[in-house]
Amino acid sequence: MDDLNGISSPEELLFQTVQPWSNDTRRQTKTLGLLEYQNKVTLSADTETGLVVSSIQVPNQRTYTCTSYPVLPRHYADRRCADLGATELLIELNRILGTSKRDTRSRSSLFDVYNLMRCDFGTAFGLLRPFWHHDIGTMVDNLQILETKDQEMRQKALPDTRIINPKMPPRRVWDLYSNRVVPYWVIRHPKRLWAISHAWMDENDRFDALTPINEYQWPVPIPKGANLDLIRIEMLNLGAEYVWLDVLCLRQKDGQREELREEEWKLDVPTIGHVYGMAARVVYYFSGLGLPFSFGTDNLESNRCWFNRAWTLQEISTNRMIGGVTDGTLSWSGTMQIDKEDHHAEERLRTFYRKLGCFRNLVGTGASDIFHALAQMQDRVSQNPVDRVAGLAFLLRSGTIPAYYETQSVEDAWTALVNTMQKSYRTQLLFQYPNPGNGDKAWRPTWEQVMTEDILSISTNSRTGCDDVRWDEKTNVDKYNGHWFLSGSVRGLAVGDPKGGLRHGELIVKDRQGRRHTIQIVATHQYPIPEDSYTLLASRGLQLYTVDGHWVAGKLWAVGGVHLKFEKISVFEIPDENELERLNDLHIARWTRVPLPLI
Repeated sequence: MDDLNGISSPEELLFQTVQPWSNDTRRQTKTLGLLEYQNKVTLSADTETGLVVSSIQVPNQRTYTCTSYPVLPRHYADRRCADLGATELLIELNRILGTSKRDTRSRSSLFDVYNLMRCDFGTAFGLLRPFWHHDIGTMVDNLQILETKDQEMRQKALPDTRIINPKMPPRRVWDLYSNRVVPYWVIRHPKRLWAISHAWMDENDRFDALTPINEYQWPVPIPKGANLDLIRIEMLNLGAEYVWLDVLCLRQKDGQREELREEEWKLDVPTIGHVYGMAARVVYYFSGLGLPFSFGTDNLESNRCWFNRAWTLQEISTNRMIGGVTDGTLSWSGTMQIDKEDHHAEERLRTFYRKLGCFRNLVGTGASDIFHALAQMQDRVSQNPVDRVAGLAFLLRSGTIPAYYETQSVEDAWTALVNTMQKSYRTQLLFQYPNPGNGDKAWRPTWEQVMTEDILSISTNSRTGCDDVRWDEKTNVDKYNGHWFLSGSVRGLAVGDPKGGLRHGELIVKDRQGRRHTIQIVATHQYPIPEDSYTLLASRGLQLYTVDGHWVAGKLWAVGGVHLKFEKISVFEIPDENELERLNDLHIARWTRVPLPLI
């Protein structure tokens, strides 16, 4: 996340119109609560949940003590504002935040704008605390401005079926100080946001919790044995203030206003990856949300394991911590104590560290190789098959991404993703995927193909230039802008190699005088290319032009039917620079826009 002084993302633009923080108000907010909280305030498992502290396996979930800022105990947050009344509510806010504000305008200007009198004290505190350094009139104005800006930002991001700005902040966050879910726009400083990553447990191993934390708007699915108030204590101990947790902050099924959930999911689900990307820190519960961390073989191999779920592929971060740590786990990078009498413990530990390799392979940047990203998804599962497609969108870092439709077929979702992905990925599908697609488009594979075939065996060593495989939204036609060889004969690649090795063949072309030239070619795959004459597409070279202004073809080639409309059959390479130079010196390539039609 860039600094808020630069306007380079939607969430930064969101805060542009509110009154800025001065040095005085910054100093004031650092001391908020000292008058009320100069004595220690402790949240403990027994007072917050009724559980015996000594029975809690995770030390960070037992107690939390704070003296420097206001954190509400549960019984404080649960009080109804209507029972307090407007006068007492203002007195309570002043007392807790160490101020002496008076509402010089009508009290309705503060407490009735957001129906705060119908809420509990925790909700009112969560909304007002970040703005309490302003006078009450300015506070009301800023609340209204930010809410309007947030609504406009989300409406503009999804004008139709595509999200035109995937870098969307979350709609809601969990304010740990008030223990309430609040709109994202109250944060004011996005760098204060943390995120929690976890894998959902099986239905038999979880329950739906109704909680005042989200004002009972939807049931919150959490593992049996977990408790949201214990998770809050742990996150506070780790240093968090605001946290994004999907089950709390993303509207869930079977709650109030189901039609609103479906509408919100169109935008919120595909942009989850950005939430983890912008988070100052991500806490990982590898053994289930709020549960003690363990690395048993059963946990690691289960379909419900964090490492095996589709959605978690986009939740990888360099700023990470392990949640649910017991006394046996020291740190993310530290050593773990194992039972010496458990002869399989070391093997399980090695398996766990091996699975952590996904953080090294995928973190920080978008995947440069689409086949590597697809191979990662092959090993993961989801309850809804379309989630595996949606889970790739953030990883591929496309400028636009498809909206989420949970009833959409996987092939339709894959088509929508291919239509919006970067040209470099579409080029890889055209020039490096060896087989024709078996769906309605031959130039690229179907979702079934990329999820069932050996994607990692595809050679991606050869770089391409600035290739341009684009989709025309109006006509629903894919086109390649580049080198087109109207006719060339391919020899020697009709049969696969018995050992699965490289296959060497020949490309025979004619120059402008009709003379035949033989170019040595290679197939890094085993898909047969029958000996025949074909239309050929060549990738662009890293150098676009020769000195005398002719086009330069690259190493990657696609083989298709001998028609004006190109229908892909397979691919080959010209790895030898001398052979490629000989071909380019013939100046027989045409630069054109070639349709890649439906078959």
